[in-house]
Amino acid sequence: MWMSSTAPYSFALQRQGKPISPSAAARVFAALIGATVIFQLALALGAPWGELAWGGAYPGVLPTSMRWASLASVLLLLALAAVVLIRAGLTGLRWKPASTKLVWLVVAYCGLGVIANAMSPSFWERVIWVPVTLVLLACSLVVARAR
Repeated sequence: MWMSSTAPYSFALQRQGKPISPSAAARVFAALIGATVIFQLALALGAPWGELAWGGAYPGVLPTSMRWASLASVLLLLALAAVVLIRAGLTGLRWKPASTKLVWLVVAYCGLGVIANAMSPSFWERVIWVPVTLVLLACSLVVARAR
C-alpha cells in the first residue's frame, strides 16, 4: 500500500494502482486500532514502554494516573474502530445512519493525532505513531468519503 494524490482526494490508499475499497480501508483501520489497543492495554498493565506514549514524559512504567488514561484510551480507540466498521458496512448496520456523521469525528481525531504525534518531544513517538496515525487518517478518510 502507498499514498497517492491521483485520486479525487489526497489521502487515497492504493493497492496495485487501484484505490482501496472502503471495506478494505476499514479493515486496515481496525487492524491498526487493534495493535494500538494491545499497546495501550500493555501500558495500563505496567509494561515499561512509557517513552513510546504520552509525549514520552514517563519513561518506563507509567504512573497510576497515566495507566488509567491508557485504559480510557482503549475505550476511545474501540469506539473509533466501531464507527469506521459500521460506516463501511462491515458490522452494526442499524447504526449506519449515525455513522455517516460520526465518521467525520474519527477523521478529525486522526488528523489531530497526526499533528500531536508529529509535535511530540518523544523521538520514538514521532517515529512509530506518526506513520500509524497517517494511515489511520487515510483509511478513515476513504471510509468517510464512501457513498
